[in-house]
Amino acid sequence: MQRRVLIVVFPGFQLLDMAGPADVFATADLLVSGGGYRVEVAAVGGGAVPAANGVTVTASALADIARSTSRGPIDTLLVAGGLSVPERLADRELVAHIAGLAGGARRVASVCNGAFLLAEAGLLDHRRVTTHWLAAGELDARYECVEVDADPLYIEDGNVWTSAGVLSGVDLALALVARDHGHALARDVARGLVVYLHRPGGQSQFSTPMRALTPRSEPLRELQAYIDANPAADLSVPALAARAGMSERHFSRVFTEQTGLSPGRYVERSRAEAARRLLEVTGHPLDRVARESGLGTPETLYRVFRRHWRISPGDHRRRFQSKEK
Repeated sequence: MQRRVLIVVFPGFQLLDMAGPADVFATADLLVSGGGYRVEVAAVGGGAVPAANGVTVTASALADIARSTSRGPIDTLLVAGGLSVPERLADRELVAHIAGLAGGARRVASVCNGAFLLAEAGLLDHRRVTTHWLAAGELDARYECVEVDADPLYIEDGNVWTSAGVLSGVDLALALVARDHGHALARDVARGLVVYLHRPGGQSQFSTPMRALTPRSEPLRELQAYIDANPAADLSVPALAARAGMSERHFSRVFTEQTGLSPGRYVERSRAEAARRLLEVTGHPLDRVARESGLGTPETLYRVFRRHWRISPGDHRRRFQSKEK
């Protein structure tokens, strides 16, 4: 028997949030002998539903899905995301249908900021989840009972799966296929779609530079700018405290209070960002990148990259280096 996958969309949804997982499940259905997948798309009211990019898809009505008993149980309920999600949170019919259908599904999943709709339906309470890195802070602030981790490409917590931004829906769907049918089938699906079965690293490698809070104090704002502009300088606590005209203890306390990071943590982040820029826009060998970013040695560069982005400096350069140097 085919597993029934229901993807929930709405006007302004992100097309890739739907199309990526749908193609993973459809490809798996072609490759598996019996017990594949049947993908359906549904929305409030059904009919023609425009995606944010102008492409229109045809969807069944969620009310009809909820009333129907002839199509079999829903195996996977997957909610897409999109730029219109913030306004969709006030759509009580949409949220109610998601909550109701989730009760009868074997598992529930979201792509990107579709996690907000799951949270609004009360499905993420006391669970560890992820979403697009741009929306993670808002999700964390809006739903106090939800534990948000902005880095993983996807997270499984019980029968609830959430994924990061946009194309991570493909990573999520491949993981679901692997769970259902084993890694060999998931690998064959990934090969057919010409994608990674397991992408190394998390979504932080695609995010904008990590930022601390901007200090209220003008001297500390100037010091913050100095750190960012001079990663290879002496940025030890004694040197920074002297530059700020404070005792080391007072400086460490005030800097942490106003930026949300200790001086040492902020310096490491700033140097990591400097190294990332050098890897992307220069062809410098790793020892020079380490020196110019203030990290000192290739070994330290490697450790810092693994800690912040879960990939090696070499992998980052291969993926993100500009071709025009």
